[in-house]
Amino acid sequence: MTGELLDRALVEEATKKSGLVWVRGPGVPDRALWHVWHEGAACVVGDGPGEQPLPGLVDGAAAEVTVRSKDKGGRLVSWTAKVVELAPGSEEWTAAVADLKGKRLNAPDGEAMTDRWRRECRVLRLEPTGATGVLPDGSLAEAPLPSPATTRQPVPAGLPRLLMKRRGRR
Repeated sequence: MTGELLDRALVEEATKKSGLVWVRGPGVPDRALWHVWHEGAACVVGDGPGEQPLPGLVDGAAAEVTVRSKDKGGRLVSWTAKVVELAPGSEEWTAAVADLKGKRLNAPDGEAMTDRWRRECRVLRLEPTGATGVLPDGSLAEAPLPSPATTRQPVPAGLPRLLMKRRGRR
């Protein structure tokens, strides 16, 4: 019983303090999601235009949530969640959206954001089931996908000369 209470407290505190969690739905890889902790669950909004995608997260399904440390970025705890989709306009939806609205950065429509969420998005609660996972020993880091943005090119031959000229004029 004491271990359960400690696990629940760890999940709540770690998730409250972290602005980002990694969520894995059935059959889809981990995805970073911003969230708020509201009444015992992590709440997320998405699947609409301009919002975060929520693939694999459907009402009643299970999801694996990994919480990172806000200061160091390392994994703190991993926990299993039950996904609950909130009905738009319900009391629970309104309360969760009030908290989510305060955390949403750079919303394109400002105050009209909640109306857009009601029409076009889904609000989900990720409710802890009480099961915490064992953190792996390894890093689980994967090699980045090939992209021209990550390919290093040689420095152009004339660049050092150009940079030195600018410094000398000042």
